[in-house]
Order: sequence, then structure tokens, then C-alpha cells
Amino acid sequence: MSIEIDHSGKVALVTGSGAGIGREIARWMGRAGAAVAVNDLRADTAEETVALIAEEGGTAKAFAADLRDDDAIDQLVADVVAWGGSLDIAVNNVGMMAGRSPTRFVDMDGEFWRDLVDQNLVLTALCGRAEAFVMMEQGGGVIINVSSGETTRPSPMMSSYAAAKAAINHLTWSMAVELGPHNIRVNAIAPGTTPTELIREAFPPEHYQAIVAATPLRRETLPEELGRLSVYLASDLARCTTGQLILADAGAFLSRTRPPNLGQDAS
Repeated sequence: MSIEIDHSGKVALVTGSGAGIGREIARWMGRAGAAVAVNDLRADTAEETVALIAEEGGTAKAFAADLRDDDAIDQLVADVVAWGGSLDIAVNNVGMMAGRSPTRFVDMDGEFWRDLVDQNLVLTALCGRAEAFVMMEQGGGVIINVSSGETTRPSPMMSSYAAAKAAINHLTWSMAVELGPHNIRVNAIAPGTTPTELIREAFPPEHYQAIVAATPLRRETLPEELGRLSVYLASDLARCTTGQLILADAGAFLSRTRPPNLGQDAS
């Protein structure tokens, strides 16, 4: 007996999927048979992801949109449904450091905080809202919010990002309770340190390696592993799973060690 996950006939939207974690989630959704709506701020990177999915025999379409515009979120979801006929799986991956570098807490002003909260928590909430309206009408679906392993431990130099992502964890619980009666499952995945271009740029190599070395498994989290996890959570194998935060962090939340000189001294 073999167990396979087959998302054939389903439409999956992955926001922020022009690169990094989002790209790998989109590719794995395509490998599982879903028709993938690839959203990114940049049309060229979205098209690159579409090309990769097509090379592997999958179906995908690029939807370039700046989701910092509230109206663009509603339009994106409407366009995806017009293209695919439904919205069965939605992965809210858009978000990150909003162009900011790791910074001491005392140096984060109001604009810094508002940028991080808006481009992580608020975008996730508004995307989930638009997706939920469609799923409620069609009788169900799956929403996956991308959180962060930084929400499970103190996060020097990343306090605003970690706080915004931690709020996504709570948002996920609330969404799961409200949307469950409509047959909509909502979960969050929390990546550990992942070798994306943005992460490599944010941390000096010695800090990156120190973070990885502090995990029980002594390894980083690969983007493709988050793709596999998302495919599973969207499948009937996880049909009784909702309102959960799934850590994929090589056990980092178990470690009390932190890399040196990450800004604990605010003097």
C-alpha cells in the first residue's frame, strides 16, 4: 500500500512566491497536481516560478500584484478564481523584513514598527479575509499562514518582525475557530533559519552559522521542506488539523543558546 498526496483539480494561491520559501511552496503544490496561482510584487520573478512549475509538468499562472494595496488583495483573489474556477488552498507567505535590516529595539521608530506590522500581520489578515469569503461560498478550503521560528524565543535585533509574526500565530487560532464551521482549516507554519537570499543578506555569515549550530539538529531549514509541509497540511491526511502552529526549525525552539553580539547591549 502506498500513500500519495494528490491535489489534482485544486487551485492553490501562494503569495510572495517569486523567490525563496514561497517559490518552493508553489513548486511543491504544482508537483502535487494543483493549479498554482503565483503571486509576487514583481512580474518577472513570478513568471520565473511559473516557468519552473511548467518545466516539471505542472500548471501555473503569474499574478503580479502589490498586496500593500488593500484593493489589490481583493482583486488578486477575484482574478485567481476567475482563472481557476475556485480557491481551494491559500498560502499566505507574503511578508518579511519590509526592506529593513536587523536593528536594535531602541532604534526602531514608529515608521519601522508600522512597516513590519503592516507587511506581515496586516497583509496576512487581509489576504486571509479575501480568501475566506471565497472558501465560505464554495463550502470549504485550506489556509496556511507563514509565521516564523523567531516567534518561539527572544529575538534580538528582530523584535518588530518577531512580534508581528507572533501575532500571526494568534490570528491563525482565531481564524481557525471562526472559519471551522465553514469547513475551512487554518494552520500556520514556522520556518527556522532558511537559506534565502534575504536571510543571507540580513545576517553576517558567522551569525548565520552560529544560529544553525545552536539547533539540536545542527542544520538549517530548507525551502523545499516547507513546500512539502505545506502540501501535507493542505491534504486530506491533515483533515483533522486546524489552528496549529507547525514548527519546521530543526528544533531551534528547544535551544537556549544564541549567537554572540546580536545587539543585546543597547547602550
